[in-house]
Amino acid sequence: MGEFRSSFPLFPLGIVLLPEEMVPLHIFEDRYKLMIAECLEYERDFGIVWLSDSGLRDVGCTATITELLETMDDGRMNILVRGSRPFKLLRRIEELPYPAGDIELLDDDGTDPEPAALQDTRERYAELVERLTESRPDAAQLGELGAYGIAATIDFAHDAKQSLLESRSEEERLGMLSGLIDAAMKRVDYVERAGERAKSNGKIRFQ
Repeated sequence: MGEFRSSFPLFPLGIVLLPEEMVPLHIFEDRYKLMIAECLEYERDFGIVWLSDSGLRDVGCTATITELLETMDDGRMNILVRGSRPFKLLRRIEELPYPAGDIELLDDDGTDPEPAALQDTRERYAELVERLTESRPDAAQLGELGAYGIAATIDFAHDAKQSLLESRSEEERLGMLSGLIDAAMKRVDYVERAGERAKSNGKIRFQ
Protein backbone atom coordinates (compact mmCIF):
# COMPACT_ATOMS: atom_id res chain seq x y z
CA MET A 1 0.00 0.00 0.00
CA GLY A 2 1.18 3.51 -0.82
CA GLU A 3 1.16 6.49 1.49
CA PHE A 4 -2.33 7.59 2.60
CA ARG A 5 -3.32 11.25 2.84
CA SER A 6 -6.65 12.36 4.24
CA SER A 7 -8.68 15.42 3.21
CA PHE A 8 -6.23 16.17 0.41
CA PRO A 9 -7.14 19.32 -1.59
CA LEU A 10 -8.30 18.51 -5.12
CA PHE A 11 -8.61 20.56 -8.29
CA PRO A 12 -10.79 18.82 -10.91
CA LEU A 13 -9.78 20.19 -14.31
CA GLY A 14 -10.12 19.44 -17.99
CA ILE A 15 -6.44 18.51 -18.18
CA VAL A 16 -4.21 15.60 -17.19
CA LEU A 17 -1.10 16.51 -15.20
CA LEU A 18 1.89 14.15 -15.33
CA PRO A 19 4.80 13.88 -12.90
CA GLU A 20 7.60 16.31 -13.94
CA GLU A 21 5.19 18.34 -16.12
CA MET A 22 5.05 22.11 -15.63
CA VAL A 23 1.62 23.76 -16.07
CA PRO A 24 0.44 27.37 -15.54
CA LEU A 25 -2.94 27.77 -13.82
CA HIS A 26 -5.25 30.74 -13.49
CA ILE A 27 -7.12 30.62 -10.17
CA PHE A 28 -10.35 32.63 -10.15
CA GLU A 29 -13.12 30.74 -8.31
CA ASP A 30 -13.43 31.67 -4.63
CA ARG A 31 -13.15 28.07 -3.39
CA TYR A 32 -9.94 27.51 -5.33
CA LYS A 33 -8.52 30.89 -4.33
CA LEU A 34 -8.96 29.74 -0.72
CA MET A 35 -7.47 26.32 -1.44
CA ILE A 36 -4.39 27.70 -3.22
CA ALA A 37 -3.90 30.40 -0.57
CA GLU A 38 -3.79 27.66 2.11
CA CYS A 39 -1.40 25.55 0.01
CA LEU A 40 0.90 28.55 -0.36
CA GLU A 41 0.73 29.47 3.33
CA TYR A 42 1.41 25.95 4.58
CA GLU A 43 3.62 24.85 1.66
CA ARG A 44 1.30 21.99 0.79
CA ASP A 45 0.60 20.21 -2.46
CA PHE A 46 -2.82 19.67 -4.01
CA GLY A 47 -4.11 17.16 -6.51
CA ILE A 48 -5.17 17.67 -10.12
CA VAL A 49 -7.73 15.15 -11.37
CA TRP A 50 -8.99 14.98 -14.95
CA LEU A 51 -12.66 15.93 -15.22
CA SER A 52 -13.35 14.12 -18.49
CA ASP A 53 -16.58 13.99 -20.49
CA SER A 54 -17.38 10.71 -18.75
CA GLY A 55 -16.77 12.12 -15.28
CA LEU A 56 -14.04 12.57 -12.70
CA ARG A 57 -11.22 10.03 -13.04
CA ASP A 58 -10.01 8.31 -9.91
CA VAL A 59 -6.27 8.57 -10.67
CA GLY A 60 -4.68 12.02 -10.55
CA CYS A 61 -1.34 13.67 -9.88
CA THR A 62 -0.16 15.76 -6.96
CA ALA A 63 0.88 19.30 -7.91
CA THR A 64 3.57 21.39 -6.23
CA ILE A 65 3.29 25.17 -6.57
CA THR A 66 6.70 26.21 -7.87
CA GLU A 67 5.94 29.89 -8.40
CA LEU A 68 3.25 32.45 -7.63
CA LEU A 69 3.37 34.41 -10.87
CA GLU A 70 0.78 37.08 -10.10
CA THR A 71 -1.82 38.04 -7.51
CA MET A 72 -4.60 40.41 -8.54
CA ASP A 73 -6.56 42.85 -6.38
CA ASP A 74 -9.62 40.58 -6.33
CA GLY A 75 -7.59 37.59 -5.15
CA ARG A 76 -7.23 35.87 -8.50
CA MET A 77 -3.84 34.25 -8.99
CA ASN A 78 -1.62 32.94 -11.74
CA ILE A 79 0.56 30.11 -10.53
CA LEU A 80 3.02 27.61 -11.99
CA VAL A 81 2.80 24.02 -10.78
CA ARG A 82 4.89 20.91 -11.28
CA GLY A 83 3.45 17.40 -11.29
CA SER A 84 4.87 15.14 -8.59
CA ARG A 85 3.19 11.83 -7.63
CA PRO A 86 0.34 9.78 -9.10
CA PHE A 87 -2.44 9.02 -6.65
CA LYS A 88 -5.71 7.16 -6.44
CA LEU A 89 -8.79 8.96 -5.14
CA LEU A 90 -10.34 6.68 -2.51
CA ARG A 91 -13.12 8.90 -1.16
CA ARG A 92 -14.36 12.40 -1.85
CA ILE A 93 -14.68 14.77 1.11
CA GLU A 94 -17.62 17.17 1.09
CA GLU A 95 -17.10 18.96 4.43
CA LEU A 96 -14.42 21.43 3.32
CA PRO A 97 -15.09 24.70 1.44
CA TYR A 98 -13.22 23.31 -1.56
CA PRO A 99 -13.03 19.86 -3.18
CA ALA A 100 -10.93 17.33 -1.26
CA GLY A 101 -10.58 13.61 -0.80
CA ASP A 102 -8.75 10.76 0.86
CA ILE A 103 -6.02 9.57 -1.48
CA GLU A 104 -3.36 6.87 -1.77
CA LEU A 105 -0.06 7.77 -3.41
CA LEU A 106 0.77 5.20 -6.07
CA ASP A 107 4.15 3.50 -6.47
CA ASP A 108 5.48 1.69 -9.51
CA ASP A 109 5.77 -2.09 -9.57
CA GLY A 110 9.48 -1.87 -8.73
CA THR A 111 10.82 -3.46 -11.91
CA ASP A 112 13.36 -1.63 -14.05
CA PRO A 113 12.71 -1.33 -17.79
CA GLU A 114 14.93 -3.08 -20.29
CA PRO A 115 17.80 -0.69 -21.15
CA ALA A 116 17.12 -1.23 -24.84
CA ALA A 117 13.49 -0.13 -24.42
CA LEU A 118 14.54 3.02 -22.59
CA GLN A 119 17.21 3.85 -25.15
CA ASP A 120 14.84 3.24 -28.06
CA THR A 121 12.20 5.57 -26.64
CA ARG A 122 14.77 8.27 -25.93
CA GLU A 123 16.07 7.99 -29.50
CA ARG A 124 12.56 8.26 -30.98
CA TYR A 125 11.92 11.29 -28.79
CA ALA A 126 15.17 12.96 -29.88
CA GLU A 127 14.23 12.44 -33.53
CA LEU A 128 10.81 14.02 -32.95
CA VAL A 129 12.29 17.04 -31.16
CA GLU A 130 14.82 17.49 -33.95
CA ARG A 131 12.09 17.38 -36.58
CA LEU A 132 10.02 19.97 -34.77
CA THR A 133 12.72 22.34 -33.54
CA GLU A 134 15.76 21.60 -35.72
CA SER A 135 17.67 21.12 -32.47
CA ARG A 136 18.47 17.69 -31.04
CA PRO A 137 18.63 17.15 -27.26
CA ASP A 138 22.14 16.34 -26.16
CA ALA A 139 23.13 13.02 -24.65
CA ALA A 140 23.19 14.40 -21.09
CA GLN A 141 19.63 15.72 -21.40
CA LEU A 142 18.37 12.46 -22.87
CA GLY A 143 20.14 10.43 -20.21
CA GLU A 144 18.05 12.07 -17.49
CA LEU A 145 14.68 11.40 -19.12
CA GLY A 146 12.29 8.63 -18.19
CA ALA A 147 8.80 8.09 -19.56
CA TYR A 148 7.18 10.87 -17.54
CA GLY A 149 9.97 13.34 -18.33
CA ILE A 150 9.56 12.69 -22.05
CA ALA A 151 5.75 12.80 -22.02
CA ALA A 152 5.73 16.02 -19.98
CA THR A 153 7.22 17.92 -22.94
CA ILE A 154 4.78 16.70 -25.61
CA ASP A 155 1.15 17.75 -26.05
CA PHE A 156 -0.53 14.34 -26.17
CA ALA A 157 -4.30 13.78 -26.02
CA HIS A 158 -5.80 13.66 -22.53
CA ASP A 159 -6.78 9.99 -22.74
CA ALA A 160 -3.23 9.01 -23.75
CA LYS A 161 -1.77 11.00 -20.86
CA GLN A 162 -4.26 9.45 -18.45
CA SER A 163 -3.20 5.97 -19.56
CA LEU A 164 0.43 6.89 -18.88
CA LEU A 165 -0.53 8.25 -15.45
CA GLU A 166 -2.46 5.11 -14.53
CA SER A 167 0.30 2.68 -15.55
CA ARG A 168 2.42 1.36 -12.72
CA SER A 169 5.13 -0.02 -15.02
CA GLU A 170 7.90 2.16 -16.47
CA GLU A 171 8.47 -0.34 -19.29
CA GLU A 172 4.78 -0.26 -20.16
CA ARG A 173 4.83 3.54 -20.23
CA LEU A 174 7.88 3.49 -22.51
CA GLY A 175 6.04 1.18 -24.89
CA MET A 176 3.01 3.49 -24.90
CA LEU A 177 5.28 6.47 -25.55
CA SER A 178 7.03 4.81 -28.46
CA GLY A 179 3.67 4.30 -30.16
CA LEU A 180 2.55 7.86 -29.42
CA ILE A 181 5.82 9.31 -30.73
CA ASP A 182 5.59 7.20 -33.89
CA ALA A 183 2.06 8.55 -34.47
CA ALA A 184 3.29 12.10 -33.90
CA MET A 185 6.10 11.58 -36.42
CA LYS A 186 3.57 10.40 -39.01
CA ARG A 187 1.52 13.55 -38.43
CA VAL A 188 4.64 15.68 -38.91
CA ASP A 189 5.37 13.81 -42.16
CA TYR A 190 1.82 14.41 -43.35
CA VAL A 191 1.86 18.12 -42.52
CA GLU A 192 5.16 18.57 -44.32
CA ARG A 193 3.93 16.68 -47.40
CA ALA A 194 0.66 18.59 -47.36
CA GLY A 195 2.54 21.88 -47.15
CA GLU A 196 4.69 21.03 -50.15
CA ARG A 197 1.66 19.98 -52.20
CA ALA A 198 -0.26 23.09 -51.19
CA LYS A 199 2.64 25.22 -52.40
CA SER A 200 2.69 23.46 -55.75
CA ASN A 201 -0.99 23.43 -56.75
CA GLY A 202 -3.17 24.53 -53.85
CA LYS A 203 -4.59 21.05 -53.41
CA ILE A 204 -3.79 18.13 -51.17
CA ARG A 205 -4.10 14.70 -52.75
CA PHE A 206 -4.45 11.60 -50.64
CA GLN A 207 -2.43 8.73 -52.07
